[in-house]
Amino acid sequence: MKQKLSFIVAFAFLLAVFSGCSSVQKVISTGDYDLIFDRGIVYYEAGKWTKALALFENCEGYYKGTTKEDTVAFYRARCYFKDHDYATASELFDEFRRTFNRSAFLEQAEAMYAICLYDMCPDPERDQSLTTNAIIAISEFMSHYPDSEQFVLFQDMANDLRWRLCEKAYLNAYTYYKIERYNSAIIAFRNALSKHPDSHRREDVMYYIVMSGYKLAANSVEEKQLERYMSMLDSYYSFVMEYPESKYKEDLEKCAEEAKLYIEKNKQEE
Repeated sequence: MKQKLSFIVAFAFLLAVFSGCSSVQKVISTGDYDLIFDRGIVYYEAGKWTKALALFENCEGYYKGTTKEDTVAFYRARCYFKDHDYATASELFDEFRRTFNRSAFLEQAEAMYAICLYDMCPDPERDQSLTTNAIIAISEFMSHYPDSEQFVLFQDMANDLRWRLCEKAYLNAYTYYKIERYNSAIIAFRNALSKHPDSHRREDVMYYIVMSGYKLAANSVEEKQLERYMSMLDSYYSFVMEYPESKYKEDLEKCAEEAKLYIEKNKQEE
């Protein structure tokens, strides 16, 4: 009984698939491109992106050079977006905004291009090259359409991506700290601070600059320790001035005291 039921369900599914394909092919076979386009819109509005796409791609060549060319191109790109193929959609929207710069769909196309890039951006743990491109696209949209109803949404998207870049810079630097490459960690943390001065990780970054400096000095050969402890204290005083009640206060005070004792002892010996 179960096998028979499974066969019926599978048959019904295949029938639905082939029926759908058949309905699209029937429209295409008419050779009536206005009908093909209109049916594409119907399928699009019904949420049947694959069927709509097949029809728009079929009539795209027919409308080339006509007033409907941009409409077909726009809906074709939208179908890819709706089907979550953001890579293809972003290419098509980018091509659209460069080709149809007077189209009534231009604002929407530029918005969708930026949204596609945003949706493809990875988590902070991964490479953020695409994130930078997405921020540029979002910023361009906000610059071109300051009165857009989507302006606040795009602001939020830009802020989210900047957060990811800040987090990525922090994680990269912290990796050096974790594997005890303290000199590289200091450089990476300082670069992160320079590139993202308003980062949500600012306190953490400044803390690890001090701690990296302390551990670098503690593990250095004797002739380099004095200079490195002094450099670490400079970072410590900068931290304390900015975060006098930091959660890291006690840890850093202990390190600073050790550094001061070492400096005082070695200066007396000189």
